[in-house]
Amino acid sequence: MNLEYRVAHVTERLAAGPCGELGVRAEIRGEAVLLTGTVPSAGCREEILRVAHEDLAGVPVHCDLVVAETSPPDHSEELT
Repeated sequence: MNLEYRVAHVTERLAAGPCGELGVRAEIRGEAVLLTGTVPSAGCREEILRVAHEDLAGVPVHCDLVVAETSPPDHSEELT
């Protein structure tokens, strides 16, 4: 199967999966695929990598996914 089709399939699976990540981009870089974007948790990041490695077996996958900090602030902000 053509690499472009495989990458498109990964993107569709990520959008429909439990993380529902529409902000993750999968780009072909030479013979490899680069994943970029911001995800809400480390667990979501791991799920995205699992899906990518499953669907892109045999293709090097590079990850530049940032985990957004979603914890509440530890103190109130003071405005002066």
